[in-house]
Amino acid sequence: MSTFLPPEHELPGHATKAVLRPGVPVDAEVCGRVCYQAFATLADRHGFPADFPSPEVAVAAVAALLAHPGIYSVVAELDGRVVGSNFLDERSAVAGVGPVTVAQNVQDAGVGRALMVDVMRRAEQRGFPGVRLLQAAYHNRSLSLYAKLGFQIRETVLNMQGEPPGGAPLGHFVRRATTEDLRECNRVCRAVHGHDRAGELRDAVAHGAARVVEHDGRITGYTTNVGFFGHSVAMTNEGLEALIATADEFSGPGLLVPGRNDQLVGWCLRHGMRIRMVTTLMTVGLYNEPFGAYLPSILY
Repeated sequence: MSTFLPPEHELPGHATKAVLRPGVPVDAEVCGRVCYQAFATLADRHGFPADFPSPEVAVAAVAALLAHPGIYSVVAELDGRVVGSNFLDERSAVAGVGPVTVAQNVQDAGVGRALMVDVMRRAEQRGFPGVRLLQAAYHNRSLSLYAKLGFQIRETVLNMQGEPPGGAPLGHFVRRATTEDLRECNRVCRAVHGHDRAGELRDAVAHGAARVVEHDGRITGYTTNVGFFGHSVAMTNEGLEALIATADEFSGPGLLVPGRNDQLVGWCLRHGMRIRMVTTLMTVGLYNEPFGAYLPSILY
């Protein structure tokens, strides 16, 4: 029996005629356009702006996922035509799912279910203790599917947009992260989450995107990128505020702030940020309540 999935006869939905196969870099164009159209149509239906500003941006994002050796990809084909894809980020101790997208003309045909079951079985095979994702709270069908697959709702996360206000809190110093900082950054992440995200952090340092915040001469937090596609952790809200305030910009549709962190939510609102949409953090398998301050990425 699967660690994460319910027994086969209890899985939701129905069988699909789609054929699943590993994703390859040449799939980027068609998968990226399916991804853009799926998110744009859904957002427009509910009166929200699209996650990706153009098909080209979605294609570039999917191309990066398909090319990364630490990210598993699966593509769905129907009658020889690509109709969907899904990804599993395997770079760190806990795996992250997404984006999972299905072409509009084959919605509700079991393709999304098949793509989700595939990555969850992959996570089990690779021995991950837990799998996580964030989903748009207005998308009731995806929330229902994930819940039926065993995912639990953990907390509400606010997608906020705005401009970095500048100026770190007194006594906090933000600088670019280096490879020498990896051990301390992983220590902070383990203190906050009970596990590290070493693979993602290592990539961010290599690309020059990661920043650390120091207080009293010690690293007390870091970010791989303040925004949709990066995560941040800190021992205190002041550490997170320093990372947010000194960011060059917020990547993608903005940063993701746990709704229960009322102090940080209030700080963001007072500095001109506004809530774009609400997302839901869902997990299956290992989960520790965070102890400290953090910003998830769109994966978790």
